[in-house]
Amino acid sequence: EPKWFAVYTRYKSEKVVQRLLQNKKIESYLPLQRVTRRYTRKIKHHDIPLISCYIFVKIVRAEYVPVLETENVVKFIRFNKNLIAIPEDEINIIRRVVGEGIEVEADPNIFKEGDWVEVVGGKLTGLKGRMVEKQGKKQMVIDLESIGYSLRMNVDVSLLRKL
Repeated sequence: EPKWFAVYTRYKSEKVVQRLLQNKKIESYLPLQRVTRRYTRKIKHHDIPLISCYIFVKIVRAEYVPVLETENVVKFIRFNKNLIAIPEDEINIIRRVVGEGIEVEADPNIFKEGDWVEVVGGKLTGLKGRMVEKQGKKQMVIDLESIGYSLRMNVDVSLLRKL
């Protein structure tokens, strides 16, 4: 029986991954949210993923490897080395919330001072460090020790993953 699983993709590759999975006849769901951006001379509407770097797939065991072999797919989301099956009800809740057209913000794990984090997007991808302080909802100061020095820098929350 097919079950829903969350797949982690490369940064800003969610739509490409969904198209590639559809070409392979694998059922996938990418919750998109319509956002309006106002510029000096124009107004643009964008469909952006509700949860950055995530796409949901409904697969059976035989489709596991074809999903992983898809370009820009990084990994399946796991808990203690086990795949996490997402209940159909939770997927339906996401579909209902997105379908309402209400502005929704999906926050990643809440980070606390002292948490170990990894940068998963941008030019600093792969660097690990300790969260030193929160500066609002979008910015964090991270102490990077993996390179042998303590560098303090501001990093956008959406580019971080808790270790």
